[in-house]
Amino acid sequence: MTLVEEFTGVRVRAPGKINVFLEVGALQADGYHELATAFQAVSLFEDVVVTASDDFTLAVTGTVDTSGVPEDDRNLALRAAKLLAAETGYDGGVHIDIRKEVPVAGGMGGGSADAAAVLVACDALWGTGLSSRQLHALAARLGADVPFALKGGTAIGTGRGDDLKPALARGRFEWVIVPNPEGLSTPSVYGELDRHREQHPVDIPAAPETPDVDADVLHALRAGDARMLAAALRNDLQAAALRLRPDLAEVLEFGEANGALAGLVSGSGPSLAFLAESAEDARGLQQTLERAGHEAIHVHGPVHGARIV
Repeated sequence: MTLVEEFTGVRVRAPGKINVFLEVGALQADGYHELATAFQAVSLFEDVVVTASDDFTLAVTGTVDTSGVPEDDRNLALRAAKLLAAETGYDGGVHIDIRKEVPVAGGMGGGSADAAAVLVACDALWGTGLSSRQLHALAARLGADVPFALKGGTAIGTGRGDDLKPALARGRFEWVIVPNPEGLSTPSVYGELDRHREQHPVDIPAAPETPDVDADVLHALRAGDARMLAAALRNDLQAAALRLRPDLAEVLEFGEANGALAGLVSGSGPSLAFLAESAEDARGLQQTLERAGHEAIHVHGPVHGARIV
């Protein structure tokens, strides 16, 4: 019997993401914010393997520091498996092995990618046969970024970011990611944005009543034009993230002075994403950042969403 025949689990790979545009609306009564964002899935992947078990268990390894990743019900991947089981009436369990490449608490949706991968993997392992629409609905209940990790590619997200519409993106965009070992809490970054808007209305624009993605972003993606996209990059959370972590501003300035078309905080941070004009430029920027003592990862996008491999 071959090794392939002996393997009885399911392996799924799901991507991390960059928010190339993120406009944040006002704080709502339910504690959330309306968003308008342009997601791009990039070639930094989470690998998830699920195998049959009587209980729900989880193990995490990876090329990034996973010491802060919980292995109990605080982990979104474990919650995804239990949600799928509850919704489909599956009465068994599953063991989940996660190998992480996306920075933890880095604003690149690694936890959401894990949850999306688990939904796809457990659906296949258990034979529950849910449609894409049903999986999307479950994903949206787990978190705003989980539906995008299912779909991948490039998409516009509205509402809390989980109402997705595909966006045409021609060609390939080259990015250099600079992760940071000290994570940032997403609620803390949103809270800092709300405080700054309230206390310094002259310094920062008021929250839009209805967030929307800038047309220049859509034109740049459609044209596959990195320079055009660089001019349109925006993240409303960036100023808040930099106030909480002012050390990141120096890295942004360094990258932009050494070959990046533009740089921005990825999501709620602290990972930084630098857009390069070509793969050669991205490799050069990566090497320059590394020589300066920064970890740097060359990735590209868009790539596919959660997929069985």
